[in-house]
Amino acid sequence: MSIICGVPLLECVYCLACARWAWKRCLLTAGHDSETWGLANAEEFEPVPRLCRYILAVYEDDLRNPLWEPSEGYGINPDWLVLKKTYEDTGGRAPPYILYVDHGHADIVLAIRGLNLAKESDYQMLLDNKLGQKKFDGGYVHNGLLKAAELVLESEFEILKGLVEKYPNYTLTFTGHSLGSGVAAMLALMAVQNKDKLANIDRNRIRCYAIAPARCMSLNLAVRYADVINSVVLQDDFLPRTATPLEDIFKSLFCLPCILCLRCMRDTCMSEEKMLKDPRRLYAPGRLYHIVERKPFRCGRFPPVVRTAVPVDGRFEHIVLSCNATSDHAIVWIEREAQRALHLMHEKDHDMQIPEKQRMERQETLQREHTQEYKAALQRAVTLSVPHAFTPSQYGTFDEEEGDSSQGSSKESSVLSSKNDKKRENRDD
Repeated sequence: MSIICGVPLLECVYCLACARWAWKRCLLTAGHDSETWGLANAEEFEPVPRLCRYILAVYEDDLRNPLWEPSEGYGINPDWLVLKKTYEDTGGRAPPYILYVDHGHADIVLAIRGLNLAKESDYQMLLDNKLGQKKFDGGYVHNGLLKAAELVLESEFEILKGLVEKYPNYTLTFTGHSLGSGVAAMLALMAVQNKDKLANIDRNRIRCYAIAPARCMSLNLAVRYADVINSVVLQDDFLPRTATPLEDIFKSLFCLPCILCLRCMRDTCMSEEKMLKDPRRLYAPGRLYHIVERKPFRCGRFPPVVRTAVPVDGRFEHIVLSCNATSDHAIVWIEREAQRALHLMHEKDHDMQIPEKQRMERQETLQREHTQEYKAALQRAVTLSVPHAFTPSQYGTFDEEEGDSSQGSSKESSVLSSKNDKKRENRDD
């Protein structure tokens, strides 16, 4: 009798648990990911629309007659193009890319295109990975993306070295979209570790902008290289939130909704602490910029707001159930919304009538705040016992950044990050 009574009770508990999970999933919006982050400003976000335009240039057959008409101020000068590589040039072992010297912004840019759904080689690149297969500088990275980056660097390091020597005041920027963003992030890691191949370029001259990034490196690397790598995510984009191994996704193309649903349930039920303890789990790399333009239970798009942080926990860990999850991944949409956001930032600065001297002081303040926030993230990674935090590396470990002070509490780190966020919000208001 007790067994018979127990069955309905178990069913009720099960139904309540499923209802609670569904309710949590339906209420989860993209804005929750970054609601505690500080606001980005025009100085730090300025490269993003321009770099999106350079990525789009990789798709063009004729840069003098582009299919995508460039917006005012975001065009590409064909005379400054150094080289352009296609699938035939790379043998399908790396996505197509261009090398471009932007003299107007003192920048040497290597831009890589995203996934080509018609190219089997791109899928092979994504499928060439198993969690924990490839170790790199005390962490883990995506094996296929690293091999593609090795090919690109080996092919172009002599040209890059010559440009770095010829223009000593220029930055060296790697950028890419989707699949290309992962390759660009791997290139940034390798450039930092192989500076001798690039005329011993300083680390602060190397930077990466991963647009709609793939989760391609372990948490300790994602945080430790946050001073070099920046990731840009538009609202509900699914890829930076998909912790599912890419090989599982593309091998299960016909039952993709089932796979994502199962992973969604698993990640919802998994504790944050357990996620952080998994050394093989891959993450979106570096400092994160989140473009938010829609609000829950409201229709239409709002003026985009860009939030930024170097988070350790809460780094786009859950898929958002949204009809825009795939459209927000498109480079054309990201370029347009990033441009709108930057335009609003410039309008705000113009309304405030900021003098040039004050603008330069604000840039210096911003750089200091970024450094403080970066160190706070390194500290928090130590206090959360992120795996490999103490792995010896000549390029810096979590504990080396702060010395003895790295043993401080996570509360102190969180307070420091909160102060930086408040300062940035007050400055931008």
